[in-house]
Amino acid sequence: MPKKATSKKTPSKKSLKKRKTLYDPKINRRREWRLVLPLPAKIRGILSKGKIFVEHTTVKNISSTGAYFCLDSGVVIGSKLNLVIDLPKELSRGENLKLCLGGLTVRLEEPDKEKKRQGVALRFHKDFKIIPEEELKKEEPS
Repeated sequence: MPKKATSKKTPSKKSLKKRKTLYDPKINRRREWRLVLPLPAKIRGILSKGKIFVEHTTVKNISSTGAYFCLDSGVVIGSKLNLVIDLPKELSRGENLKLCLGGLTVRLEEPDKEKKRQGVALRFHKDFKIIPEEELKKEEPS
């Protein structure tokens, strides 16, 4: 018995483009999902000339391996930074808890023309602490 001819429908250019957009690894090269979660944070670090700085900012997005935020300080790639992030009370059962992490700057963006703030991508070290705000105040130098 002869085989019945079947027509294979070739995908349209539009559907191919859509598929490529959704699955192309060049578009999103991140290993971890990032949460767009604006969290108040305090950044502490050392500038290239050895000057210590402390700056308050808002984390724009965060994952288990890093975070993105903007600074006025002018850090360079490879700068060691410490972050203290205020955890939302919804995540901390109403307590004032702080997430303390450290990491290295791995990417910098051009400063914003209006506000002169520079985008900073930070890759976390593996160690972190979650501590009550009261304990953090005891640890801070006067």
